[in-house]
Amino acid sequence: MPMHALRRKPEISLDGTWQFQLRATDTTPEAPDWETAEVPGLWTMTSIEDRPHYTNVPMPFDEVYPAVPDANPLGVYRRTVDLQPAPGHRVVLHVGAAEGQLRVAVNGEAVGTSADSHLAAEFDITDVVTAGANTIELAVAKWSAGSYLEDQDHWWQSGLSRSVFLYTVPEIRLADLSVRADFDPATERGSLRVVVSTEGLRGHAEVRHTVRVQVLGETHELPVAPRLPAPTLPTPLKPPHDRAVRPARRLPDDFMDILSIKAAAAPVPPEYRAIPDIGASFRNPPVPAGTARLDLADLAVPPWSAERPELHDVLVELVDPEGAVVDSTSVRVGFRRVTIDGRDLLVNGRRILVQGVNRHDIDPRTGRVLSRERMLAELSLLKRCNVNAIRTSHYPNDPVLLDLCDELGFYVVAEADIESHAFASTLADDPRYLTEIVERVARMVLRDRNHPSVLIWSLGNESGYGAAHDAAAAWVRRFDPTRPVQYEGAIATDWHGGHAASDLVVPMYPSFAALRAYSADHRADRPLITCEYAYSQGNSTGGFADYWDLFETLPGLQGGFLWEFTDQALDPDGDGRYRYGGDFGDEPHNGPTLLNGVVFADLTPKPALYEVRGVFSPLRVVSDAETLRWGQVRVRNRQSFADLSGYVLEVRVDTRHGPSAVLAVATPDLVAGQEGTLLLPGEIVQAAADPDALGVSLVVRTRSDAQWAPAGTEVAVEQIALPRPLPALPTAGRPVAVDAEGDVSHPLLARAPRLSLWRALTDNDRAFSLDQRFVRSGFFALEPVKTSVTAHDDRTATTTHYRTAFGDEIVHYRELIEAGSDDFVFREDVILPEDTRDGLRVGMVFELAGGFRDATWVGLGPWENYPDRRRHALLGRWTSTIDDLAVPYVRPQEHGTRGGVTELAVTGPAGRVAISTPVPVHVNVGRHTAEQLESADHWWELPESEATVIHVDVAHRGIGTALLGPDTRPVHRLAGTRYSWAWRLHLQRSEQ
Repeated sequence: MPMHALRRKPEISLDGTWQFQLRATDTTPEAPDWETAEVPGLWTMTSIEDRPHYTNVPMPFDEVYPAVPDANPLGVYRRTVDLQPAPGHRVVLHVGAAEGQLRVAVNGEAVGTSADSHLAAEFDITDVVTAGANTIELAVAKWSAGSYLEDQDHWWQSGLSRSVFLYTVPEIRLADLSVRADFDPATERGSLRVVVSTEGLRGHAEVRHTVRVQVLGETHELPVAPRLPAPTLPTPLKPPHDRAVRPARRLPDDFMDILSIKAAAAPVPPEYRAIPDIGASFRNPPVPAGTARLDLADLAVPPWSAERPELHDVLVELVDPEGAVVDSTSVRVGFRRVTIDGRDLLVNGRRILVQGVNRHDIDPRTGRVLSRERMLAELSLLKRCNVNAIRTSHYPNDPVLLDLCDELGFYVVAEADIESHAFASTLADDPRYLTEIVERVARMVLRDRNHPSVLIWSLGNESGYGAAHDAAAAWVRRFDPTRPVQYEGAIATDWHGGHAASDLVVPMYPSFAALRAYSADHRADRPLITCEYAYSQGNSTGGFADYWDLFETLPGLQGGFLWEFTDQALDPDGDGRYRYGGDFGDEPHNGPTLLNGVVFADLTPKPALYEVRGVFSPLRVVSDAETLRWGQVRVRNRQSFADLSGYVLEVRVDTRHGPSAVLAVATPDLVAGQEGTLLLPGEIVQAAADPDALGVSLVVRTRSDAQWAPAGTEVAVEQIALPRPLPALPTAGRPVAVDAEGDVSHPLLARAPRLSLWRALTDNDRAFSLDQRFVRSGFFALEPVKTSVTAHDDRTATTTHYRTAFGDEIVHYRELIEAGSDDFVFREDVILPEDTRDGLRVGMVFELAGGFRDATWVGLGPWENYPDRRRHALLGRWTSTIDDLAVPYVRPQEHGTRGGVTELAVTGPAGRVAISTPVPVHVNVGRHTAEQLESADHWWELPESEATVIHVDVAHRGIGTALLGPDTRPVHRLAGTRYSWAWRLHLQRSEQ
């Protein structure tokens, strides 16, 4: 059946248990025994014969489009349902989504097929059902010619991923509904057009049915347009005819010229002006047959936006001549206008910043089968982190998710189910796929056009650029001129080209230099909104705040969609052992490439999400510590529409000893985009003057309960750092006894402090673009080849020469004093090879004996942070268990580091170990060594450990996004060849 925007309710739900067979191929005969399967459900998540398969670019088989591989599993679902079809009604089977090619049969009779895996398919089965028991069979072939259009960067899955149900409709019924709710920012008034299409009335010359529309507290009765005679010219005279009567003159000479004169907007001669518009008879009627239209103007309505998602109910009823309602539907609408003005994307006349994420359908237990509860949990988390936009990468999402986006407030880029990544250079220009591509785009638009959250239509992803894209864009612009169209492939190689298919410039993973250049280029004529940036695989998302420094200051740049929201790890057994590509025996595969979310698969935030939350804060502090002396903080409302009344504010002073002077303050009355001054209580000013004060933090919380968060939920913390007192180290002491290798011996030390230049490689460190630079350094293996120890009256001096893995020499000079009992001061000087251009860390690593549980530090926290992902880490005193300091990236790698640290204490039954430094350093306290992390492919493969491994780094490299996008900026790379620093270590055994 044709796609439509009506939301039909199930009369008979077919969700639940079905009979099921997984056959090896299409031609495999039916087996006598049937298993059971749950619908919705994916057999790849439950079957041992056909498992999930992950590829990024290549297809998972060797064939070339449009060939279908011979090894093509077929999942057959069968169920018997009792029906009593009502006379005069049609029975419709709704299949919410089928992963693969769907083939429908009822009572053994073929009904139809569908191969668009992420949109519903509906089938009129009236003519094949009978009263009583009916057998419905849904066969899903894993592969089809359409599979080449679904080569998206996610798991290949198979089955029925959304609900299946039956409903009935009368012969004369509603067929479709289109609502355009516009808002004019100049007049601040709305307008509404409701177009109701019917089935069964289009052929009637006289229509007695009516349409009733209830909206904004009023009821409107609308006629349904009848069928009109086809427009044609009058029949020419044919001889013989009556020549006894002289015909009256009715038309001037050359009256047919009026058609082209009016089309050319030429002056109309006086003799033509009184002639009826003959051209009207050749145009389509304003309201097509079988259609009713309502137009309302000058409406006093509040506009819809992501910040203020105002919705209104529209009830539509089809009424028969006797006044009975024979069919009805409803929709929620939001009044808003989306336009492009030069290089600005405007919503309701205002430039917005797109603070977006890319989102895949994914649940670790069920694959792409999602409950409403899961979708609400996802969106609620995003709202709490100030995300305002979603790109449905790379296919239409469940309509329930769009309903929630309308309700909670998100801007949506709705993307068609099109990605031919493996054949991106050719498929979009192949005429065999032209209609399929245009149809997939059109079906999405037809289904989702009434959602106010949908701002932009996307033609798909990573499919090259071909004639099919231009055709699809042309269809969308004609059908829905209220929204822009985007397509990354059209601008991928030329940000100033591709106008036929993209109204915006939507690049992937742009460099900072490229963004600056586009903003400054006189040829730039469209808004730039990145469709993918800030690649977040593993420990990543470095430089995120740097992107936003550009987006918020340079013309033509309006944000974008980070890649991506959640890890796509799977845990079908529920044992906590998350899997990625290759873990199901899938070959070929792309390994951990799909572990690139700012959220783990179970929706636990990664540390990167807190950086995102801070950058996206609705309120920004724009003053520094100097204004605090006067009891003031300058703030800006970053929102585009809302004032700050939805938030309450709390101010605290963060000190070396913890937070102090925590007070509520009045929220400033600032409209969107406005700056103002926040007056601080005297208690705060006084506390901030304390020498131990580190910063003044402004905590932003929600004022009222919302569906996505209870009142008082923290959504951001803005901190003003204060001039920081730094610990001083003792300069006097006595020499320290060391062994022949220069190591300090102590009962609390399982391994003495040694030079460390290596971290367990992050996924970005392994990027092909970095050309194994860190491995080439040889710093992963440091072999001490010579150590000399000299004892002086007040210190011990050691010199250690190391050989790297590839024979380069590193020299480490150390002076060591004992300032008190078990209280050591280290002064380090490290000389690296002259050709060193980059490194990972420079510091010391040591291991404690067993018996330590907790860590407290003064520095940046509370979450993991790195030099290029620390803009919204907070200075303070933080406490955590050692185990909770770990960040369990599915593939183990460097994690858990905290920067800006001047004090660290590790405690437990064994005692207390304290570190202090006169300059901020990076510290890492964990249970595993870098070697252990690198040797494990999964977090759950790491051995249980009671060890305490401590890194103290004077320099640590940023993490960047080099796998896809910019590496960490040069300022955060370790290009030096000499590093000198000092630190203090106090070891105190427990008195037991």
